[in-house]
Amino acid sequence: MSIPQFLLEGSIVVSAVVTLLTNFSVLICFAQSAELRSHVPGIFVLNLSVSNILLALINMPATFLGVASDANPLRAQLCRAVSFAETFITCNAMLSMAALSVDRWVAVVFPLRYSSKMRYRDAFVIVAYSWLHSLTFSLTQLTMDWGAYSPTYASCTLHLDAEQASQRSAYAAFTALLHCGSFALCLFVLCFAYLKVLRVARSHCKRIDVITVQSLLLLVDLHPSVKERCLAQQRKRRQRAAKKICVFIGSFVICFSPYVITRLVELLPSVCIPRHWGIATKCLVYVKASSDPFVYCLLRHQYRKVLVSVIRRVVRKDRYFLSAHSTSSMWDTTDANFPERIT
Repeated sequence: MSIPQFLLEGSIVVSAVVTLLTNFSVLICFAQSAELRSHVPGIFVLNLSVSNILLALINMPATFLGVASDANPLRAQLCRAVSFAETFITCNAMLSMAALSVDRWVAVVFPLRYSSKMRYRDAFVIVAYSWLHSLTFSLTQLTMDWGAYSPTYASCTLHLDAEQASQRSAYAAFTALLHCGSFALCLFVLCFAYLKVLRVARSHCKRIDVITVQSLLLLVDLHPSVKERCLAQQRKRRQRAAKKICVFIGSFVICFSPYVITRLVELLPSVCIPRHWGIATKCLVYVKASSDPFVYCLLRHQYRKVLVSVIRRVVRKDRYFLSAHSTSSMWDTTDANFPERIT
């Protein structure tokens, strides 16, 4: 086994394990917290988490087997089903991220009308559109029989066999439309929504900064260290929103754009994509599935509080079980030695 192949296999295994652990943690938080369930964005987060879990259970193992065996490990019908699942899950996950950005935009730009603009019914309509959008592309791919094992990506994915060379133009149009309707559309929505949020956040920070500076000028007897601390908090407040938005948009671009660009470049007849590069771009997509819970959920205070409380309850139950077990063992030992002491 070569070192690049070992690294690719290891990254797939790590991505699958982290994806399952983190996304199941998000589901546990929702199951244990009524407050999280009451928030409308939770519907988008659940849709994203379920998509990531399905990706880790279906597509990541199939890709790992393809990389390890250097051949198609699945039968033709099962391979087409896995390819169908990949197209549906990836499109649905991207649209869920776009829906979360739209929710943030409505909450920040229209805070007084948020409850009327983003209701549970509206969220379910957005999720239904996401499923319909994803099903349209995946069913078209399944109907045209464009799902097969691709040696370039070592996985069952959107692929045109050599026997279907007459369909190359239709396949190229479908591939371009798929990535424009998923990656490009979601990237546009993310940039539009989060840049609007950043603009509003900066305007609020400017107002707060003016009030803070005026207050500091009035407080003449204030210690210089306190003034410096207030100004430092101002700088942190201005940078916080920009850092979060860079994480949201940057993680999307870094993880998805190499794969999408490679799939589009692959349509050129004279281009041959190296196998290791194709698998590496696929692994970046899997890394996005494992990082989404941290980007959107687990680093927030509400989720951390619920998760810590769940872990504490589990630890207390384990301690109680161990203490009860040790106590019962002590009584059993005492009873066993009791006749010997009598004799």
